Amino acid sequence: MEIKIREIAPTRVQTALLAVPVNDKGLDGNLAKRLDRQLKGRLGALVKKSGFTAKRGSSLLLATHGAIPAGHVLLVGLGKQDEVAPHAWRVAGAVAAKEAGRIWVDEAVFMLSPDQQTDVVVGAVAEGALLGVYRFSKYRSNGHKRGTLGTLVLGRTASRGSAALTRAVRQAKLSASAVCLARDLVNEPASIATATYLSEQAVVHCRGEGLKVEVWGKRKIQQMKLAGLLAVNQGSREDPRFIRIRYKPKGKARRKVALIGKGITFDSGGLSLKPPRSMETMKLDMAGGAAVIAVMSVLPKLAPDVEVVGLVPATDNLPDGGAQKPGDVIRYLNGKTVEVVNTDAEGRLVLADALILAAREKPDCMINLATLTGACIVALGNELAGLFSNDGGLAQSLTACGQDAGENLWQLPLATEYREEIKSPIADIKNVGSGSAGAITAALFLQEFVSDVPWAHLDIAGPAFANKDHITCPKGGTGFGVRTLLNFLSGTGE
Repeated sequence: MEIKIREIAPTRVQTALLAVPVNDKGLDGNLAKRLDRQLKGRLGALVKKSGFTAKRGSSLLLATHGAIPAGHVLLVGLGKQDEVAPHAWRVAGAVAAKEAGRIWVDEAVFMLSPDQQTDVVVGAVAEGALLGVYRFSKYRSNGHKRGTLGTLVLGRTASRGSAALTRAVRQAKLSASAVCLARDLVNEPASIATATYLSEQAVVHCRGEGLKVEVWGKRKIQQMKLAGLLAVNQGSREDPRFIRIRYKPKGKARRKVALIGKGITFDSGGLSLKPPRSMETMKLDMAGGAAVIAVMSVLPKLAPDVEVVGLVPATDNLPDGGAQKPGDVIRYLNGKTVEVVNTDAEGRLVLADALILAAREKPDCMINLATLTGACIVALGNELAGLFSNDGGLAQSLTACGQDAGENLWQLPLATEYREEIKSPIADIKNVGSGSAGAITAALFLQEFVSDVPWAHLDIAGPAFANKDHITCPKGGTGFGVRTLLNFLSGTGE
């Protein structure tokens, strides 16, 4: 979809659909009032008759029947006037784009009043529209049952600040393209999206000035003694891959950041086999790795003055005669030993390898994303990701970046009281606790491998995959975490 910015007189613009954002004050805004006068009060009458309250994500469509040049007027709800944040504009953009597709409109205008013509608002509307029209249709034989908006024009009444608005749209396009890449990778069937496929996609998409991809095959992984990745891979017919992506800015980097993403391309649980229903969506278990690849893919165009290292350990986790067994012990590169009590707690085993290597890079901070625990879903549901960190400033910054992106993080404690839960009678630690506080004990396990580097762990098990359609995302992979990380790397929230 193309996004344009254009100076427009809303009562005279010729378009099939004119979208007008409104808050809970209804038609009190000047733009809505002007349109209602031109429509001889029909808009206000429809608002009253329908009980439209401008709740966030709501909309109301009116056919104008030639009263104004626009064929339809669409009121898009922003919610309460004093609670309109960037994400409300993101949702409004998605609503407008979806409604345009529903009535088979090729071009629509999203009209902004003078006080709304800021780079924050314009960027959020553009990003929301692009995210809202996303569909994974690769395997659909009959295509979509509705149209797709071709062009969204962001209407404005003045020309000031054009450069900033153009930059905001450009950044929104890059951000949305990264999210859609992550969604594509997660939505791809696990029979296709193997570790090899994931590494190939990293090579294809992570190109540009300052960006380099290195893929380790099984022999190199053995040479590097990545014992966790090798252990999880024992039951698979597919060889593992370890993906390293490095971005270096043109000038001097103001800091160095390591991003680590869990790349379990399908999780059956291994010999600790999951129930069938729990396996149905387990292609999502590489959502953390997909997010890291997607973030790295747009860095050459965004050009942050940050050196970034992306690491993705990739394999599936399957039962086989050679699969690792409960009771096995893994010795890691840093000398720590881990008793594998449950082979379904495999994500932390492969992340441990990557965290050790990331810490050796001596970054200013490192952040890992992983669909790690069902316990985090029990605690926070499907809309929030758990945040664990050994550094207060890093946690605060990521929380702010997530809030700005509409990707909410909730900090949970690294409670040392639960460290006893992962003590092993035969090794240094074991990979699961007794069952309670599962998200916390998983985070404490990971902390064993981060050395003294400022570190944050995002448990995205809930929001990484949508079980139903949402306004800004259809059912399936969401690309959660991509925009939070891009905000963080660009300096938002610091």
